[in-house]
Amino acid sequence: SRIECSWHLKKILHGYQHILKQRLHSCPDLVSFLVELKTVMEIALKNTPELHIARPPEYYSCLVRDLEILGWNKYVFYYLNRVDFLEYLLKSKEKNCIFFSFPQYPTEPPDCLVDFPVQFAVSWMPQNSLIDIYNQFLAALESLKEFWAVMDEIDGNTWVLEPENPTRSATTRRIAIGSNVSVNVEVDPRHPTMLPECYFLGADHVVNPLRTKLNNNMHLWDPEISLLQNLKDILEVDFPSRAVLEKSDFTKDCGICYAYRLDGAIPDHVCDEPRCGQPFHQACLYEWLQGLPSSRQSFNVIFGECPYCNKVRKYNVNVVVASTKEKS
Repeated sequence: SRIECSWHLKKILHGYQHILKQRLHSCPDLVSFLVELKTVMEIALKNTPELHIARPPEYYSCLVRDLEILGWNKYVFYYLNRVDFLEYLLKSKEKNCIFFSFPQYPTEPPDCLVDFPVQFAVSWMPQNSLIDIYNQFLAALESLKEFWAVMDEIDGNTWVLEPENPTRSATTRRIAIGSNVSVNVEVDPRHPTMLPECYFLGADHVVNPLRTKLNNNMHLWDPEISLLQNLKDILEVDFPSRAVLEKSDFTKDCGICYAYRLDGAIPDHVCDEPRCGQPFHQACLYEWLQGLPSSRQSFNVIFGECPYCNKVRKYNVNVVVASTKEKS
């Protein structure tokens, strides 16, 4: 998680960023954090001089001139806020927008917020104007077209389990392969047609052959064909079709909490017993195994019975403990 705020509030909280970062990661829920954020803001306001400084006429004439040169038809909205600077949202044809604010324009470049999978670093000189930044934005969009084409193909032709509503900056997709079997791929935005990082989720007897195929066939990866087709060829699978199957065919509830989503997570661990195959949230399964009198632990592995079939299984503690700490 991260905090996004106006320039005015950002200036007020400038000296408190380390406190906010620490509280953001340690608060148990959003409500608790907002209460603490309110307290920090009250303290910051008491120790902050008045930030409202009247702008000279030249500020507005320069800004309006540059906005007119760029073209009013490119803006989705614009407004003058209470600290006297303008904020704009520009639209583009690539399902992406750039959000501008102008706290120190033109002596400093506008603050820019974009939904990119890579950092958008503005190159700025004193003689530059808004149109120079907009051209940099268009160039960045052009450089990412291939990446978005790859992700759009995955979204349109497979059942993506996570993220549920991917943003344009999201580089990972968890793709359903079958019932309780999926692969998580992380695509490099700069090299989207190259072999992505792959992580399989499911019962060992199902995912181990897939790992073997990936290791044995990765030399066959062809960057000249689509990433999705490469995955099909390398793994020797056909991803379930959106035209034939429903997403509910792959979204089985956790066998412990009887919910599909738990704090945003979906069941990603499956009993290794072929006749069982029940999925669980990793946090739920860890708590279950910890509560069993018969469970035992050896280094980072805990052994205990499956809640469904009573088969003794082993579980990697490190993964679960990290997840539980984040949850708490």
